Amino acid sequence: MKIINVGVIGGGYMGKAHSVAARSVSAVFELDAEIVLAGIAASSPASAQRYAKKFDARIAFDSPEELINSDLIDAVIIASPQDTHLDYVRACAAVGKPVLCEKPMGRNTAEAAEIALAAKDIVNLVGYNYINTPATAHARQLIADGAIGDITWFRGEHNEDFMAPIGSGDGNWRLLGDANGTLGDLAPHMLQCALTLCGPINALVADITSRPEVRDQDPSTPCNDDQVQLMTRFANGANGLLSFSRVAHGCKMRYAYEIHGTRGSLRFDQEDQNSLWLYQPEDGPNAGFKRILAGPDHGDYGYFCQGPAHGTGFQDQIIIEQANFFKAILSNTVAWPSFDDGVAVMRVMDGIRASHKTSGWISLANN
Repeated sequence: MKIINVGVIGGGYMGKAHSVAARSVSAVFELDAEIVLAGIAASSPASAQRYAKKFDARIAFDSPEELINSDLIDAVIIASPQDTHLDYVRACAAVGKPVLCEKPMGRNTAEAAEIALAAKDIVNLVGYNYINTPATAHARQLIADGAIGDITWFRGEHNEDFMAPIGSGDGNWRLLGDANGTLGDLAPHMLQCALTLCGPINALVADITSRPEVRDQDPSTPCNDDQVQLMTRFANGANGLLSFSRVAHGCKMRYAYEIHGTRGSLRFDQEDQNSLWLYQPEDGPNAGFKRILAGPDHGDYGYFCQGPAHGTGFQDQIIIEQANFFKAILSNTVAWPSFDDGVAVMRVMDGIRASHKTSGWISLANN
């Protein structure tokens, strides 16, 4: 059996998630390869040693560059801050190693485009893990099968409240830099979902707001964006309404969407991620949204459990993401979502910033 030795760069929240996933993905998906967590690199040799011990990686590398260039590593997962992504992807491309990179791909669209260009000849995947829930996989299939007809309207949100508590802004790094604000952090996930389910966005109008008063914070304190909202026109003629917030009290993981079509509707909420709701008017007097409980017939659910409604979770989404990555390596095919898909999301984000600046509609049709 083929062995793929994977190295993870970063040992924090996402570094841990990917390290754990790498140790189980080949067994869960019965891949034609053994995936080995061969090494970890972090911000310092001491951190790498600590993470390697915690996650049972074989080698703690002194630096990401050493990991990338090691003959003991076959593929690389980048889970470090976005300002490191370009250099690390370029280094992977130089030695021909496939790379999975966490979102956001870069600090801006130009940098993301450089990353995609650098990786054009290697297998690459950008980490939008929420699109991998079995319920959303089933939603994609229902849309493709015409279950709700042609899409006419999309509502999407990604709202949380981790920056709402009083005092949460005191010395918090999340308040600094565009990539750490709501547009750079939360919005990309739902924008990618909208592009996946509804197709390209032709035009948008948007507003971006900071809400220091929610945290009882001095308004003069430097702060990036807390809230973003936009209306869209999709290339297929559908309209859209999207909103994102990190100060939405009571929302813990409100990655949610509702889609209206000419023959029905769908809705989903990540806080109830093992359910999908479908409305079809032909149900007559008994018409109403019906709850579909995720099960083995939906997406990759069956790799984890044979019983419907038993449920999958966040870590399973990372395992699915890695399975897509390693399957692409084994078959030498394009992974999804690719770096090009990541660039498409970044271009919409640029449009949002431009619209906010001009207070008007922005065309994306030729982007």
